[in-house]
Parts: sequence; structure tokens; C-alpha cells
Amino acid sequence: MSTVLGVLPRRVMRWHRPLMLMVASMLILLVVSAAGLVFDDRVLMGAPVWLKPFKFAVSMAVYGTTLAWMLSLPHRGRRWTSGLATVFAVTGFADTAIVAIQAARGTFSHFNKSTAPAEKIMQVVFGNGVLCIMLANVALAVILAFQRVHADRAMSRAIHTGLALAVTGMALGFLIPMQGKAETALTTGGERVSLSSGHSVGVPDGGPGLPLTEWSTTGGDLRIPHFAGLHGLQVMLIAALLLAALAARRPLLRDDRTRARLIGVAAAGYTGLIALLTWQALRAQPLIRPDAPTLAAAALLAALTALGAAAVLAGARRSADSDRNR
Repeated sequence: MSTVLGVLPRRVMRWHRPLMLMVASMLILLVVSAAGLVFDDRVLMGAPVWLKPFKFAVSMAVYGTTLAWMLSLPHRGRRWTSGLATVFAVTGFADTAIVAIQAARGTFSHFNKSTAPAEKIMQVVFGNGVLCIMLANVALAVILAFQRVHADRAMSRAIHTGLALAVTGMALGFLIPMQGKAETALTTGGERVSLSSGHSVGVPDGGPGLPLTEWSTTGGDLRIPHFAGLHGLQVMLIAALLLAALAARRPLLRDDRTRARLIGVAAAGYTGLIALLTWQALRAQPLIRPDAPTLAAAALLAALTALGAAAVLAGARRSADSDRNR
């Protein structure tokens, strides 16, 4: 065990260096923002001023580590994927740094229409950074889509589908500025600032929200499908790991082709979930107060996903029976 614990950190440190440096900076920000949540009682639009940097640090650290692990796997086009990952690391660091700087200043990092030169520069950098992050992930997904990046078929499919889900989640983030929901809000210093848009639908931003996430409990919130899609990559990888663990006790799952088909079903179901969350948010409906159509759609989605998984397992069972009867 001690040997494994000693080898693992060394192996991790050999992963894509710019990504791992970005992850290290996110971990530092995580500590700083956690301290801010405890010791800084300032509130910005109804939420603790250090909550947004905290959430960004967690999200970027998780995603950056996942991406670095993926790029450590043998694959073609390594020079291209390494360069794209560097673009992600640099722009991800820059955008999160802006979020942290604005939090420390007690003002807004998103949709800030202030005419002050420093604010305008940060908004340009932030907006272009978001676009670069998305385009880098699109390119990575395309390069890896045409090759098997892991010996296990299920894990390889989890990587392919997970990247596609993550890109979808990033694209859904653009629904927020497309609302064009102009608002004004106060900084922690009492200065009134114009905002070009907001994430809530049907209600002003800054109202009652869920613990930690601050997702609106009175209206729709476009951050929800954005978050669900963005971290679909981690969901698919966890699903592949769980199936591999279950394979030790379930003979039907020992064939990685069966597990890969189940990952395909899970990805289809998760895509449906993202669509459902987007539909719910656009109808100005809080996540925790679904109406009858939302519940009916959720039940149908769950049933179709279960049927798909059952069909895969039934096919695996017939194949196993056929092999035994030969």
C-alpha cells in the first residue's frame, strides 16, 4: 500500500503540466475562498461574495484533473491535444482569476457593463476565455472521438460521451447571456452597476436559492443544465468505474462490450436529463418545484433509460446462453 501511495503522486505529477499547475492554483483558491466564506460577511446579490470563486475553484480543479488523466492515456495526435489542453489551462486560470479578483473587490465578474477601463478589459478577457475553453474542448472531443483511448471499451465510450456532454453543457452556458435580461445591482460598496444579463428566468437574480449552489427556488435557473452538462464527463467516468466494479460479482457485466452498451444507454439518458433541465429552466420553473408535465417527462425518461438497460442485459444474457450451448 505504501508503495502505491508513493508511486501515485509521482505519476499524477507527470500528467499534463499546465493543467496540473492550473489545478494546483484552483486548490489554493479553494482554501482562500473557503476562508473568505468564513471570515468575510460581505454579500453580493444575495450570495456570499466568496461563493462564486469557491464553486469555480472546485469545478475547474475537478475538470482539469479529469482532463489531465485522460491525456495521460495513449492516443494519437498527442501534440494537438497537449496544445489544446494548454489553451484550456491558461484560459481557465485567467477566467477564474477574474472571478476571484472581482469577488475580492466586491463587484461582478459576469455581465458587468461598467464603463471603467479596467472593468471593460476584464469583461473582454473573460468573454474570450469562455469561448476559448469551449472551442478547445470541442477540438479535443473531435480528435479523441475517432480513436479508442482506453483498453476497456466501456471506459473509452465514457470518455467519448462524457466529452460530448461537457461540450453541450458549455454551449448551454451561452443561453444565459442570450436572455439579454438587463438588470442593475449593487456592489458590496453600494455602487450601482448595470448587468447585461442574468441566469434566473422569470425572476430577478439574487432571490432565494438552494444551499451552496444558490440555484433559484422561485424561478428557472439556467446554471442548472449548464452545470449538469459540464460535469457529464465525470458522471460517465464514474458510471464506467461502477460497472467495472460490479463486473466482479455479475458475470453478465464481465464483457466490456456489454458495459460499453450500458454506458451508451446512460449517456442517452443523461442527455435527456440535460434537455429536461433546460426545458424546465426556460419555463421559469424552479428545480425543486416541478409541475405535472416536468414530472411526466422525467418518468418517461427514467422508463426509457431502464428499458434500454434491460434490453442490453437481455442481449448479453442470450449471448452468454448461446455460448454455453455450443
